Amino acid sequence: MPRPGDVLLLDGRASVQFADDRALVLRVTSVSERATYYGWCWLTGYALDRAGAAVERREVFVQLAGLRPVPPKPRHTAGRAVSTRGRGV
Repeated sequence: MPRPGDVLLLDGRASVQFADDRALVLRVTSVSERATYYGWCWLTGYALDRAGAAVERREVFVQLAGLRPVPPKPRHTAGRAVSTRGRGV
């Protein structure tokens, strides 16, 4: 079951409404507890653009088995890179 804060890929596996070029990445803000068909749920969240910025609030009805987590992007750290030269690495 998804939880608030999860970032999910919604494509045709989650629902036909997201098939083909209509797929989107959603950051979940809430999961409804209202009764639905077995294996389905209502999610509320924000559609994210390629940079990870929220662009639109959405409420979607999706199949749990079709949800795919999006791995977090690596964060760039401030400062200079550390060289491993001469350390036997």
